[in-house]
Amino acid sequence: MAHALRRATAAAATASVIVSLPSLLALTLAPARAIPRLDLTPYPKPTAAQTRWVIQLPGVLPPGADPRLSPNPSDWRVQLIAGREVEADCNQRAFRGRFRASKVKGLGVSVYTVSDVGPMVSTLMACPPGQATRKVFIPMGSKPFVVPYDASRPIVVYTPKDLQLRWRLWKAEKVQQPAQAL
Repeated sequence: MAHALRRATAAAATASVIVSLPSLLALTLAPARAIPRLDLTPYPKPTAAQTRWVIQLPGVLPPGADPRLSPNPSDWRVQLIAGREVEADCNQRAFRGRFRASKVKGLGVSVYTVSDVGPMVSTLMACPPGQATRKVFIPMGSKPFVVPYDASRPIVVYTPKDLQLRWRLWKAEKVQQPAQAL
């Protein structure tokens, strides 16, 4: 530490910056900030047949490269994508299921549950000889399920054990287009 202190003091002197010893020590001895542990006690525990997935959204995102997109989080949505990772050949695969929202008592926030999951169906095409199978993620077939972006609370989703959960961010354009009255 003495070596680091000498280097920092020398660097400050050569840069013509006045640094007091107490402030320099505060910088070098400052404790690392811990990431607060997520408190899931108000949320229901998953059943033996479920997995509980938690998405903690970042509070501040860097500005996007596209100036047409809104930087305002109230214009954003999060798409929840439940699916299975399977070994697949050239055939198309799909399965159905449903997202349901329910409120947590005393917390006033929604949790989401995947239910009514159907069997995997597949086309029956003859694949080219020697074509290897590959591991692919098959999303649950339904219309996109989106929830509001809220960095102050986690998004909690319960799925059957054999499903995975992925998510992606949707951002709206800044420009609002006028509708045409007919």
